[in-house]
Amino acid sequence: MDVSKIVIPAAGIGSRFLPYTKTIPKEMLPLCEKPAMHYIIEEGMQSEAKNFFIITSRSKYSIEDYFDTSPELATFLKEISREALLSDIEKIIRNAEFAYIRQSEMLGLGHAVWLARHAIQKEYFGVMLPDDIVVSKQPGLAQLIRVARQEKGSVIAVQEVPTECISSYGIIDVKKQITPHLFQVAYIAEKPSPKNAPSNLAVIGRYILSHKIFAALDTMMTYSVGEEIQLSDAINSMLQNGEKVFAYKIQGTRYDIGTPVGWIKAIIGMSLQNPLYAPHIKRFLSDFNTSDSFVFNPIKNIEHTL
Repeated sequence: MDVSKIVIPAAGIGSRFLPYTKTIPKEMLPLCEKPAMHYIIEEGMQSEAKNFFIITSRSKYSIEDYFDTSPELATFLKEISREALLSDIEKIIRNAEFAYIRQSEMLGLGHAVWLARHAIQKEYFGVMLPDDIVVSKQPGLAQLIRVARQEKGSVIAVQEVPTECISSYGIIDVKKQITPHLFQVAYIAEKPSPKNAPSNLAVIGRYILSHKIFAALDTMMTYSVGEEIQLSDAINSMLQNGEKVFAYKIQGTRYDIGTPVGWIKAIIGMSLQNPLYAPHIKRFLSDFNTSDSFVFNPIKNIEHTL
């Protein structure tokens, strides 16, 4: 099973980050030295995907510009012997193919995925949500592709979440546990109350889906005119029609950057996992509760060597 095509829904207005997102897409929020979308594309490419279909909306042109060449900038950096600064993005531009699909109405995640239906043949494809950044030795998407090949079915990523967070997620009902990390799915309950939740296994933003998802979405588009189309409802429809769907507890650290607090935590966490930044951030934070912390000693805010 080859999974070479990835759908990336990125049309939302990012209201939690206003006024920042008035002009800058949420997907271009910086995480260390790269925007969030860069990490998503890197994970996809490290999982052997090459074709990315990004669902966008008005004012999201900076995503397209980012994954395009900039001859003037390249020439300038070459003149000052700093061309290495663009090496990561140029590698992506050389080796990946991008197509952009406009979502004119915000009709839900299912609708965003449905818009890419003409680009997908009778094949499995990936869906990656830019709100979720996965840091792991084996790319998160590659983990799902491995399971999809093994089980010959669709796979969704899940994570155990505390009780107080359950109502913010789609929660799977387990039909059968196959390994400590792998489950066959019976049903997905969309944002249930904790007392009604079938488990604490929450769906997160990585999927490998059969092309049959589009038939389910087609039906929902017909009968839900003007309403949000949920991807979890389409997956449930596939399950009701005998399609096998599996859930895999993704291995690694997942950062939810869909809120400002989550984004700040991701910057700190990813900095601490980066050998270049970690020593500086550790020193910066180590004396936080002391009288010599950066709160009382402002010079520590500028004390670095990078």
